[in-house]
Amino acid sequence: VQLQASGGGLVQAGGSMRLSCTASGLTFRRYTMGWFRQTPGKQRELVAVIKDHSSIKYADSVKGRFTTSRDNAKSTVYLQMNGLKPEDTAVYYCAADQNLIWGRVQFSSEYDYWGQGTLVTVSS
Repeated sequence: VQLQASGGGLVQAGGSMRLSCTASGLTFRRYTMGWFRQTPGKQRELVAVIKDHSSIKYADSVKGRFTTSRDNAKSTVYLQMNGLKPEDTAVYYCAADQNLIWGRVQFSSEYDYWGQGTLVTVSS
């Protein structure tokens, strides 16, 4: 199984960026896909998670600014980030799990597979 994240980079505050994560080696539609982020010295935190188009959850800090979606035909999950703030600067990871309990989606330990991470830097 491989999760390949892409789309990170440098953006000014208030700008937008879209991250993509393409999966291979698994039956993508069966997996819940999560986006996490991590900064030095801090634990990895959930940003957004999507099981299907009606089962989506966001961290309070990104609600109204970030949107996650998935294209099962392309085995890809997206994270559209608008209104970026300097505090959004982090390494962003995608993660996948087939048997995730919805009440536990915020725990990174619940996910079986992880992408390599992509750095998002928001300048002020």
